[in-house]
Amino acid sequence: MLVGYMRVSSDSDRQTTDLQRDALLQAGVDVRHLFEDKMSGARDSRPGLGKALEFMQSGDCLVVWKLDRLGRSLPHLLGIITDLQKRGIAFRSLTEEMDTTTPHGELLFSIFGALAQYERALARERIMAGLEAAQKRGKRGGRPRAIDAEKREAILQALQNGTSKAAICRNFGVKRSTLYDTLGHAKQP
Repeated sequence: MLVGYMRVSSDSDRQTTDLQRDALLQAGVDVRHLFEDKMSGARDSRPGLGKALEFMQSGDCLVVWKLDRLGRSLPHLLGIITDLQKRGIAFRSLTEEMDTTTPHGELLFSIFGALAQYERALARERIMAGLEAAQKRGKRGGRPRAIDAEKREAILQALQNGTSKAAICRNFGVKRSTLYDTLGHAKQP
């Protein structure tokens, strides 16, 4: 069974799914199997997509008018399509002519997967280069410490004097998890 998904970025009257609906119906999707969202693709929660994914079973095919209507980014899109494949559901994009039931569509999907992996590797490379550059300038990467060195020494001294951890949290205005994290770092050289 063909299941169609449509999305426009806004709930206003200026954006409609008419173009997508017409293309999906012409491709053979039954009007009863159309799902839609009227919200930004950047949102994690898209009820129409959720209902479509829940509705489909092995042997079905999810059809979209264009790839960008389905995923908010290449990795997100690939995640959805990979999940569909694991469930035995095919995927078809009308505009890009991608159909995972054909060898051509499988090739395109593999190329997109390689591009997403390349994108992740480049992002990691940039992050590591930025951290290295910061380190050369004497800066430490990552989140700043919640407890500075002076406060940490005072906390360690209070612990050695027998103050309870609960009292330390109250007196120094520190959350328990932050205290335990600090104590873990204090034991390390």
